[in-house]
Amino acid sequence: MKKLKIDLLSKIILIIAISYTFLITNSLIYKTNYNEGDITLIGKIINITYSDNKTDLIVKAKEKIKVSYYGNLNYELGDYVKISGTLNIPYDNTVFNLFNYRKYLLSNKIYFILYADKIEKVKDNKNILYEIKNKIYEKINNLKSKEYVKTFVLGDKQDLNDEILSSYQENGVSHLLAISGMHISLLTVILSKMLKKFKYSYFIISVFLIFYAFLTSFTPSVLRAVFLYVFNKIDKKYLILLIASFMLFYNPYYIYNVGFLFSFVISFYLIYFGKLSNKFNNYFVKLFITSTICFVASIPIMINNFYYINIISPFINLIFVPLISLIIFPLSLLTLIFPILDNLLYFLTGIMESLTLFCNQFNINLIMAKMNYLVFIFYYLIITLIFVKPKYFYILIIILILHNNIKYFNQNSYLTMIDVRQGDSILLEIKDKSILIDTGGDMFSDYNMAKNKLIPYFKSLGIKKINYLILTHGDYDHMGEAINLVENFKVEKVIFNCGEFNELEQELIKVLDKKKIPYYSCVKELNVDNNKLYSLNNKDYGNENDNSSVIYTKLNNHKFLFMGDAGVGVEEDLIEKYNLQDIDVLKVGHHGSKTSSGKEFINEINPKYSIISVGKNNRYGHPNKEVLNNLSDSKIYRTDQNGSVMFKIKNNKLKIETCSP
Repeated sequence: MKKLKIDLLSKIILIIAISYTFLITNSLIYKTNYNEGDITLIGKIINITYSDNKTDLIVKAKEKIKVSYYGNLNYELGDYVKISGTLNIPYDNTVFNLFNYRKYLLSNKIYFILYADKIEKVKDNKNILYEIKNKIYEKINNLKSKEYVKTFVLGDKQDLNDEILSSYQENGVSHLLAISGMHISLLTVILSKMLKKFKYSYFIISVFLIFYAFLTSFTPSVLRAVFLYVFNKIDKKYLILLIASFMLFYNPYYIYNVGFLFSFVISFYLIYFGKLSNKFNNYFVKLFITSTICFVASIPIMINNFYYINIISPFINLIFVPLISLIIFPLSLLTLIFPILDNLLYFLTGIMESLTLFCNQFNINLIMAKMNYLVFIFYYLIITLIFVKPKYFYILIIILILHNNIKYFNQNSYLTMIDVRQGDSILLEIKDKSILIDTGGDMFSDYNMAKNKLIPYFKSLGIKKINYLILTHGDYDHMGEAINLVENFKVEKVIFNCGEFNELEQELIKVLDKKKIPYYSCVKELNVDNNKLYSLNNKDYGNENDNSSVIYTKLNNHKFLFMGDAGVGVEEDLIEKYNLQDIDVLKVGHHGSKTSSGKEFINEINPKYSIISVGKNNRYGHPNKEVLNNLSDSKIYRTDQNGSVMFKIKNNKLKIETCSP
């Protein structure tokens, strides 16, 4: 009876916590002590990260603030600094479905980013805890294997190679790099053996684990594991729910922290259903069942954050779980204490990196579209059912197959102007076919737009391939990401504009030839699922902008016109040659430059909606005020103000959504 009451109480508290979380996060309610704008403040450094010539700090003043400073700083954790700069609220994501940095910072109780102009130290660290942490970092930084000692001892992955880190994620073993139950369990076993004859061992271990949580910056997975030990008198089935609830009451934005979700959801299913492996004695059979439970429990989280699942990850875990839990993690602890082991750890982690890259070649990744809350909950109802009744496992398989092929059930069309900063990229979805018009590209930055924006966005929609990549012309801001795209995503056919190929186009053609991707130029008409896309500009004007492909299509009686970078001279030829009246959606030429969108042309086509792809605070002053005046009779959407813009075409109606920054 008592257990029943605790069970009911823990579930009621969790429901209240989730309801509270939903209310706070959807209303973006957050109490802060500051306002946007210029400021000078004094705070304590609680975290430092370095990248190239940039230093990022987390500073505790009246509240936690992220500080971004261009330059190198020689400060330590616990130092008090005086900072002058500008406070800004971080932007939300400007491409649908993708990572939201603002919500991530909120999950760490950070509301502002302070862009610092000047930082000066006002007081050295006097805190013994930070002094210990500084000494540990100093000791680790002298090791060859520092990136893995930091990862496995302090939970700090900032030094890990991006390619290697990505391969761990794709193999489905990145959770092993996060300090969680496995690491805490090993620590408690070691400490318990050392203190087994000591009367106050439980108290000492609890204090040590709380201190260790401080060393790891109180990450959610560590807090969960520590609380599970500290309050181990309570049944874990109820305790896991209570811990999750109280952490959400403390910070509802934890719900946006992937580590929090993975940690609590996987732990919940292991606590409730881990006994499924108890009937087996073989270590690897038990490990496989446990890995499968973890994998299945994490499927919805994987889908909604990474848009794919790797169906062989339970098998890969058979290699990496014992390797990390029995060798790499213990050796990392020992290397911190006995640096003489550094070379051995460096050698073994090198083997582990080679192993993850090797396994990466055999991954079977299923691309899965992001789902809404109701489908997310439905997934977990099915997952719970199959753990209770494993014979129903086939239901999950059917659902995954349907989800993986969701594009084939789509009967609507969509047009999305993707925010690629100062460039153009438009995705046109016609039922299960996908056409990408331009890729964007920033020649002044190393930022990989294809890898960080385009491809994740395609995957979030369940798109497995681009049927046609149409490159309106050869300028970098329109096709600079084409090579990155075709090397990392399936592209069936590439369409170039009329005119000679420039150097950038020739470089792309070399890649297309190597990958045996067919390409065409000066194509006048494309037939896509009984819808025609017409290229209206087939004249050679002698320059890239005016040679832009001008594309016209009609979907469900709605007229769309994409102008590339074509100028006023091209516009004059178009209205002389074609009847282009009453355009529903105009992709404004040349990012709203004064060289395009002449008044006569705009009056002739009379657009209902005008969409402008343009970078925030761009150096060119786009869009031009005169052009905006010419377009004033239409509804204008701009990526610098509205983020990505989507038009859903259904039953002769246009539904418009924006992803405002």
